Amino acid sequence: MNTKAMHKLSYGLFVITGKKDGKDTGCIVNTVSQVTTSPNRISVTVNKSNYTHDVIKSTHAFNVSILTENAPFEVFQRFGFQSGKDTNKFSGFHYTSRSGNGLLYLTSYTNAFLSCWVTNMIDLGTHTMFIAEVTDCEVIGDAPSVTYGYYQSNIKPKPQKPAAAEQKKGYRCTVCGYVYEGETLSADFVCPLCKHGADDFEPI
Repeated sequence: MNTKAMHKLSYGLFVITGKKDGKDTGCIVNTVSQVTTSPNRISVTVNKSNYTHDVIKSTHAFNVSILTENAPFEVFQRFGFQSGKDTNKFSGFHYTSRSGNGLLYLTSYTNAFLSCWVTNMIDLGTHTMFIAEVTDCEVIGDAPSVTYGYYQSNIKPKPQKPAAAEQKKGYRCTVCGYVYEGETLSADFVCPLCKHGADDFEPI
């Protein structure tokens, strides 16, 4: 079975944000989907290892910022490659505003935002699926929404091959580029940056 077939699925990339105990946080997800129109509800699946997961589970409220093709790689690094547990992801990032629910959303590199209230949670083992009612939403701009395929082809930097003398054996994450050095990669290995599993690593 070639699990890279899963990379051919078409889906967008989003920043979901929440707030707990006065601390704003957010993370990159690729699982936002509308499930009903009346009532207007969406689903989003979040890895349990993400701090944002715990915030949403506790508060039941979150915003979705829909990223666009002009979003630079730095946005994905900021919200996807570090943990909100020990980092203020919004430090030095000024392209935000607060919606009526008091949560931040991105005002640049996005074309719309949704404010949501969780109505149901489904435990999926490593992830939780949140079903949420859209309580507010606004259009911010007209730039095309970024897809995972566009991100891979046009935003994510191409990995640089080390000089022959410096080459090391290991595995590279095809999602974020993280390199694991070693002869073998265990089947249960999880990327410390983007939280993807061993199936998304390739030998180098």
